[in-house]
Parts: sequence; structure tokens; C-alpha cells
Amino acid sequence: MPITVGQDTAKTRRTLKVGDKSYAYYSIAAAEAAGLGDFSKLPAALKVVLENMLRFEDGKTVSVDDIKAFADWAKMGGQNPREIAYRPARVLMQDFTGVPAVVDLAAMRDGIKALGGDPQRINPLNPVDLVIDHSVMIDEFGNPRAFQMNVDREYERNMERYTFLKWGQTAFDNFRVVPPGTGICHQVNLEYLSRTVWSDKDQTGAVVAYPDTLVGTDSHTTMVNGAAVLGWGVGGIEAEAAMLGQPISMLIPEVVGFELTGAMREGTTGTDLVLKVVEMLRKKGVVNKFVEFYGEGLDRLPLADRATIANMAPEYGATCGFFPIDAETIRYLRNTGRPDEVVALVEAYAKENGFWRGADYAPVYTDTLSLDMGTIVPAISGPKRPQDYTPLDRAAAGFFKTVAEFRGSDATLPAADMASEGPAPTPAADPRKTAKVEGEDYTIRDGSVVIASITSCTNTSNPYVMIGAGLVARKARALGLTRKPWVKTSLAPGSQVVSAYLEAANLQEDLDAVGFNLVGYGCTTCIGNSGPLQPEISKAINDNDLIATAVLSGNRNFEGRISPDVRANYLASPPLVVAYAIAGDLNIDLANEPIAQTPDGKDVYLKDIWPTTQEVAELVEQTVTRQAFQTKYADVFKGDDKWQGVKVPQQETYDWPATSTYIQNPPYFQGMGAEPGTISNIEGARVLAILGDMITTDHISPAGSFKDTTPAGRYLTERQVPQREFNSYGARRGNHQVMMRGTFANIRIRNEMLDGVEGGYTLGPDGQQTSIYDAAMAYQEAGVPLVIFAGEQYGAGSSRDWAAKGTALLGVKAVIAESFERIHRSNLVGMGVIPFEFTGGDNRKSLGIKGDETVSIHGLDTIQPLQEVTATITYGDGSVKEITIKCRIDTAVEIEYIEHGGVLHYVLRNLAKAPVAAE
Repeated sequence: MPITVGQDTAKTRRTLKVGDKSYAYYSIAAAEAAGLGDFSKLPAALKVVLENMLRFEDGKTVSVDDIKAFADWAKMGGQNPREIAYRPARVLMQDFTGVPAVVDLAAMRDGIKALGGDPQRINPLNPVDLVIDHSVMIDEFGNPRAFQMNVDREYERNMERYTFLKWGQTAFDNFRVVPPGTGICHQVNLEYLSRTVWSDKDQTGAVVAYPDTLVGTDSHTTMVNGAAVLGWGVGGIEAEAAMLGQPISMLIPEVVGFELTGAMREGTTGTDLVLKVVEMLRKKGVVNKFVEFYGEGLDRLPLADRATIANMAPEYGATCGFFPIDAETIRYLRNTGRPDEVVALVEAYAKENGFWRGADYAPVYTDTLSLDMGTIVPAISGPKRPQDYTPLDRAAAGFFKTVAEFRGSDATLPAADMASEGPAPTPAADPRKTAKVEGEDYTIRDGSVVIASITSCTNTSNPYVMIGAGLVARKARALGLTRKPWVKTSLAPGSQVVSAYLEAANLQEDLDAVGFNLVGYGCTTCIGNSGPLQPEISKAINDNDLIATAVLSGNRNFEGRISPDVRANYLASPPLVVAYAIAGDLNIDLANEPIAQTPDGKDVYLKDIWPTTQEVAELVEQTVTRQAFQTKYADVFKGDDKWQGVKVPQQETYDWPATSTYIQNPPYFQGMGAEPGTISNIEGARVLAILGDMITTDHISPAGSFKDTTPAGRYLTERQVPQREFNSYGARRGNHQVMMRGTFANIRIRNEMLDGVEGGYTLGPDGQQTSIYDAAMAYQEAGVPLVIFAGEQYGAGSSRDWAAKGTALLGVKAVIAESFERIHRSNLVGMGVIPFEFTGGDNRKSLGIKGDETVSIHGLDTIQPLQEVTATITYGDGSVKEITIKCRIDTAVEIEYIEHGGVLHYVLRNLAKAPVAAE
């Protein structure tokens, strides 16, 4: 299908000749020559958005004034929050978020039929790639059979979902599926799908070159920003709207410049760098902002390290973390097997259209900060937030402090162990607990590492840290070391290329020897699919209330995410993951103490098994080859025999199986009228939950396993699904009945309406403690709307739309918080839930909110973007207080979304009304 460009763009269209090919492109220099403004000082990230405006200018959706606003942005010092309509070139999905997206598209086909429209109008207009990567669990580990056994079990659990996705591939245009066992979507995108500069025919038949852009239904879509591809995560509902031709409504963002100088020191890794970057940017505050990296340090920063930094943009809160095109970008594209003509086009286009980062690159930024990479030290982050940065030599002391806080103790380590923290006060009793593991000859304690996982595209996309992990394993093996017996070890690369170079370097054998056998190609531990621990270890942890730990090379370590048995989770580089598996304990100071002993009793320190930078670089040069990428991606859409054997019906609408517990027709479009409604004031709402700061989308809609005693577990049990087949919340996202019951059901969430209770509980209409789901259903039956109160950074974390869908289906009409993270705010609006922010220093605590209040919000019937309105709080004792809150419906089109009941309702009604000629 050809791309569609604007109708009023001829004045900025030029021709670029590369080799023997000619490309049309939309020239920023031509826009300047046409008197539209001076764009020379725009950051490269914003030039990508500007080019989008030039290409789609039509005088309606995109106007000349929209283009001129970018010149004003530079004049105003990096600020001009004008609303614009942005159209990404493509969409990326994974299966946890992709299944509900395809469910929505299938339901929209039913919905448009009911409105008298043509189901074929529900078809992606932009290319969509869905990579199945979130479903494999680590049931088997530490042996040569682990990979095949986990894949077999994956198909057993998920055949119903995979059949549905394969149906989607046949039913929808422009929709491709990368089968299970191939890799993680972001790594596949970085290594294969992305091109940095795209080219396609437009509606006139001319070949147009333009920047590669995308949105993805996973927050870590930002990883590809490392290759100068502008992409970020959105909820599935927003991605579906983009697929169907709806532009993304956004404000021209502020762009924070992050200067990198110096060079990494011996013994440090790209992971250590990104953990420091996360800490700095989270402290700076970059929510809703672009971050662009610049400075002479980029000349010594491999693209693999850049991708690691870009990947964790959600962790530092930014919309994206962008690296401009430069010589390293070109080197990476060539080495990863991109066609020569693509590589040549990227370089020529970037230099011709002002996207190239050369020695004279000096754009205007809204704000800046700087980091000398020579100051980076080995580090980890934990125990429950990515920004909890801890230098390695402080990790053991930091963990002890975590234990003391958890146990309510004022104990401290001896002063000698507390380094810069000064003399210790009189020590209390050591709060750390120990427990014997039944049937084993060892004990575990607070701090025992029970999971050590090389996982996630964040780091497995980086050959330097993966080769480094292999060399740590090789040196450890040579000294007779292996993992501690209580550590569940796993290696889950983000692509098959990783296995190719580990095997070429003969390092996989060394990793196997210390327990890091291949368990699958997918997200595994990072998304919570760590699988069960040995039952005896799990029992020892839970019977004795131990604070067990996990160390993973992922991007998230939120509470309750990694394993229900693990309370403290730490992010670390792959080489450190191997070292912690050998040490087996967070209480050991890896920087200064022996991590293990050889069979003959000699102490081994981390420095004894740590590779040099040169050792790593030489092996990367020898084994990470262009041929490896070309070979492994040659049949990326083919899949194995199991995938090829999945049979699907050939039909344009989906025949929803009534008995399915995985795929159900959602209620969003059933009975929907042809016209939108109006926004109503909220009257007499009750409080469903009062939540604290940094409530993540994992808290709101967990992805991991659940028990048969939960509302979701009871639902499946009633349908004769045994607990062994529950799978996970993430795998059940195609069934709204499961997901409603799983909303706010994280095992670590704390509702402040209850005293010290963990889990998804609240007070029902009768004032008694009950599950949030049961309370919500009781209020719905009584026709009572609901609100939620929360603290700062509400909705941090991922793009999962079920955090908003579940909220809406529970009957929540408004969320009132101190601040919102970008994606979740957008998702709430996209589901018809209105986000509000406190003003004037008010918050849930200063207002004395207990949960027995009723809340009314007026002024919504005439609401404007970012308007302040009045909320009336009637307390349980009858007293009344009026406060002013800010409505976070940010743009005019978002008001329309709320009027329609959500963005998909808006799109569906417009498609149903559109004349055939408009297609």
C-alpha cells in the first residue's frame, strides 16, 4: 500500500540522488527558503517531527502555522507547546499488548458492521509488525533441554492465543507476525526491522525518502532511538488508532540535551552508564519531554551502548532518548546486514536534510545536563525502582539497610562496612533471618540470590556485555566455580544472533557450565515470566518471611514483578549477573570481598574473573559479524514447525469461541450508537482506592502469575481451568473478564484506605474489606461512579493499555493524582477516564482523604484543555471542602475522545460515516 502525503507540500519537496537511484524528500532547507522560519538550531529529534509536518501538510490536519511553530520553538529557547498532528510510519507490537489490540480490531469489525459500515475499513493503513516474545516462561533451566522444553510448554499454554494472532495475520492487511522463539520485539526492531531512513512510493507513484518513525505498544520501543529512529511507546488503543489513520495528537515537546563527555573506564559497562543516566534524568524530571544525547563522548560510544540508554527512556520518564545519525549509526547499519543501498541512503539523506551529527552539531535545547563517562563505576539498581542507583561497593550495605527498614530495625553494619556513612550508632540485633531448605544441605537467608537472569533486550542487544558475561563464566569455570545451588540461573537472549556469536566465541559452553543455559528467546524474567522456584526454596522463603533477592539484566525491578517469592530485585549488567550467581548473596560486597572459593579453598575476587575491555572488544570484533545477522534474519517470519502447523480460519470477522478463557469479545463497542455523547459532571463518586507515589502500571495491571484465591483465579477455576494452566495476567489480556479482576491486584500494592494490607483490597459499599474487583462491581450495580486518589508519578512504567482499560471497566470515572506519567495519562483519556492533578499544594494527605468520602467534579460539561475545575469533597463526618484541580485532558482532540467514550469509539464512528471515495 503506498504512503499518503499531504496535498500542499510541493513547495518543500526536493529530489535526492543516491547512486543510480533518485528519491523525493521533504527538505527543511527548502522550508527555510520558502520563508517558513529558521530551523537550523532544532535538535535532530525535533527535525524528525518537523519533516513529518512538511510531508503531511494539507492545510487542515497540518497547517503552515504548525510548521512555523518549530521555528518559534527555537526562538523561545526550546518551548512552544503547540498541539500538532503527528503520523508515525509504522507500528510495533508484542504479544502481551498485541493480543488485546487485535481483539479490539476484531471487535471494531463487528462494531462497524453494526453501524452499517464495511468491516474491511478496519485494516491497518501503516505497516504493523507483531513479535511474539512475552509468553515463554522459565519452567526448565540449568540443563541442555531447557530451551526446547520451555518452547514446547509455551505452545501448550498459548496455542489459543497464537491461533488468534495467526488469524489476524491473514485477516488484516499490512500486519506481519514474527513467530515465537525468534527474539524480543525491540531487539528484532533494532537489528532488522528498522532502517533509520525509510523509502516508499507515495500516492503519485514517486519514491519518497523520509525518517523511520514508529510507535509501539511497549514502552521500550524507545530502544531504536539509539539508531536515530524516532519511536516511543503508546497504549494499544492509541496504536490501533494510529494504524487506522488517526494522527497522534501531541504538543511540541521540550527537548532536554544530555551531554556525554570523556570515555568509559576499564572494568565498567554500558549497563553501569545507563543506570547512572536513569538516576540523573529521573532526578531532573523529564516526563513528557524528549531527551537528546550529544557531545564528544558519543564519538566513543558504540551504538549497542546507545541502544541500552535509549531502551530505558521509560525508566527515566522521558518520551524518548534520541541519538542523532552519525558515523557510528552508519557502521552499525552496515554491520547488522542492512542492504548497501539503505546504508547509502541513510548517510546521504542525513547530510542533505540536516540530520547529521558532525563536529559542528550545536542545537538549541530546552535545558541541558552533562555526564563525564570517565566517572562511571560498576553499579546496580534496586531493590524496587530502576532509579535506585547503587555503586557496587555500596550494594551490600544498601541491602542491609533495606532489610533493617523492612524489619523495622535500627541496626546498622559495623562502621568499617559503612564506608562514607561515618561511625555506626550502637548496633541493634542483626535483623537478617536465615532458614534451612528442606531436603538440601544448605541454608538461605535474607539476601540470598534465588534468581540470576541474563534477560531483556536492554542488555542482551549489547554484544560487549554479553561477551563480557561469557568471559566471566569462562574465567570462573577455569577456577572450578559455578552457581550456588539455590540460584535459578537463565540466559534468554533478545535475538538468535546472540547465540550465534556466543557459540562462535565458544562462550556458550562456559555459560552452560556455570548454569546459564539457553532457556528461550524472549523477555522471560524481565516481564515476570521467571517461572517457579524449587518448591522447597519457595517454602523456606515464605514460611520464614525471608527477603529473597533477584539479580537481572533487565530494565524493570518493580515490586511484585519478577517473582512472587522475591521482594528485592536488582538491575545489573550481564557480567555482574553471572558474578552474583556465583556469589549467591547480596550481603557479599562484590567490590571488596571474596565472591567464592576454589575447590581447594582459595579466595576468588571479582577482579580475578573480570575480563579486560580489550579482551571483550577483540572477541566482539571476531564474532559479531554481518553474516550472522543476515543468516539469522533470513527467515524471520517463517517460524518453526510448530508455528507453521497452526491452522486458522480464513474469514474477515472473528468467530468468538464462547468457551474461550483467553479470547473474548470485549464490551467496548457493543450497543454503541452512531453519535457521540457529551461530557458529564461527576456526581457523588465514591473512592475505590487511595494510592501512594510511583504507582506503576505493574501495580495497576500486573503481568505475572496469580493464585486461585484471587478474583481472576476464581473466575478461571469456575471454568474448570486448573491452576497449572492459569498462565499469567499478561497472557490473558485477550479476556476482559480476567483482566478486570486483575486490575489493582498486584500482590504488593497498598491501598491507604486499609492499614498495612498488601494486595488488591479496598472497602466495599458496606464498609467491609473486600477485593477491589468485588467492591467495584457492587458500586456499579448501585449506579455509583468511582474515583481514585494517588500521589506523584502515577502510572509510571509501561505502555500497557490494560492499566487504563481495567480502570475504565471497573467504573472509575476520574483519577486525581499529584502528577501522571505520559503514557498512562494518554491511555486513561483514550479509555474515557479523566485524569486530574491537584493544585495549590493540595494532596491526598493534606486533604485528609480516608476513603469514606464522596466526590463531585463540576465544570466538565464545558471543559477545555488543561482547564482548572472545582471538586467538592464531602467527608464521612458530613463536612465539605472545595478544591481546585487541573484537568489533564491536554488537547482539543482529546476532548472529542472523551465525548465519544474513547479514542477507538471516535475512530470507529468516523470510519463508519466516511464515504467510500475517501478510502
